Amino acid sequence: MNTEISNETDESIDLDEVVALTEYLGQALHMHPGAELAVTMVDATAMAELHVTWMDLEGPTDVMSFPMDQLTQGQPGAPTEGQMGDIIICPEVAAAQASSSGHTTMDEVLLLTVHGFLHLLGYDHGEPAEKEEMFALQRHLLLTFFAARYDGRTDIPSPTEV
Repeated sequence: MNTEISNETDESIDLDEVVALTEYLGQALHMHPGAELAVTMVDATAMAELHVTWMDLEGPTDVMSFPMDQLTQGQPGAPTEGQMGDIIICPEVAAAQASSSGHTTMDEVLLLTVHGFLHLLGYDHGEPAEKEEMFALQRHLLLTFFAARYDGRTDIPSPTEV
């Protein structure tokens, strides 16, 4: 997975962790190693402009996805190749959502990365059955990423230390 990543905000975001996640998602969803993706962090003003321009909705949102080649999830032995498109994330909105959900901004940014990635592969949540499928896959991918990424590490605080 070729991920171009940038942070156009003053927020401190671990971009290496986001890239590690996109690489994990690429493998888990059978994307060709040469598949291309861009992830950009933008401020609330920029996100609000994108939101009104593309969705005709006022105010900033958390994540927007802009598919390029209309790709779908690959299969084992038959990876999907091409340009996935762009994921745009607003860390300011992510921070507010994280606070109300009881987790870190970085955890929210990672969740939004998975969400945006799935949208680039054609997943949606407009209908109840679609939402159930997409959110179950989103949850599974994020949890398996965390399990694979942090398995055996001893420097992760226990829940009582957080």
